[in-house]
Amino acid sequence: METPPLRIGTRSSALALAQAHEVRVRLMKAHDLPAEAFKIVPMSTAGDRISDRPLADIGGKGLFTREIEIALGQGRIDMAVHSAKDMPIALPTNLYLSVFLEREDPRDAFISTSGKFLYDLPEGATVGSSSIRRQAMIRKLWPNLNIVMLRGNVQTRLARLKQDNFDGTFLALAGLKRLGLQGIVTQIMDQEQFLPAPGQGAIAVESRVGDKVVDAWLASLSDPITHYEITCERVFMAVLGGSCRTPLGGLARVEDEKIRFSGIILTPDGTSFYEVKLHGGVNEAEEIGREAAEKLKKDAGPAFFQSW
Repeated sequence: METPPLRIGTRSSALALAQAHEVRVRLMKAHDLPAEAFKIVPMSTAGDRISDRPLADIGGKGLFTREIEIALGQGRIDMAVHSAKDMPIALPTNLYLSVFLEREDPRDAFISTSGKFLYDLPEGATVGSSSIRRQAMIRKLWPNLNIVMLRGNVQTRLARLKQDNFDGTFLALAGLKRLGLQGIVTQIMDQEQFLPAPGQGAIAVESRVGDKVVDAWLASLSDPITHYEITCERVFMAVLGGSCRTPLGGLARVEDEKIRFSGIILTPDGTSFYEVKLHGGVNEAEEIGREAAEKLKKDAGPAFFQSW
């Protein structure tokens, strides 16, 4: 009897499909199998269908994963491929993030219709972004710009950039690279000055708890460095109660068995913020993420979080 293909669930956007194809190619190489052994199953999510309102107003990050996770839990797909930064902290109890692929560049990219760097834009220039982290960071660094909500997948945002006469917008550099669009980038933001979202640049694979068959398929795809980095960043976000309503950035970097973490929390208007930097051994990734978040909570005080 012919073995049925392993089913890989994903959102149906061009970037999500590119990430699913990357997972399939890696599985093909790892197991010396043809493409037909792995079936990509595109799915529509509420987050993709509703693009005219901020995520915080319609249910948060889970809107990009809920339908896919239901299919995974019901056995209609065998694994799900996500952008790690889109994953909520709380996952269904029967699912977990089993693998993180080697991380791409986590930095943010600024794309300008005029070819100008962000800090060269004139006062009152319009920048489109739906990310409250990016909005708060822009207001912190360049308070005289006009920020307008701009949601949608990469292609939608790039199209609206021209159609609606925005002066610029932000996208994750990793996504642009995966789509072969890095040539349109005007400015790559300094990762310390403009901290990315926790998990940015990493592909996460979600699977069922206790599914040893799928775990065996995926084991060789796991990148230990990325695992440490994302673990640290997600613990940081979890302790702070991070969601699409909370302006925070966090980036962990591993080098020579050491992990260095930078984090920031901001008020939505960018006028008040607290930063933290910690480092330690890679095996302390969770502890460093937790300690960083607790330090910021203590430094900022409870009144700070009322704006969240």
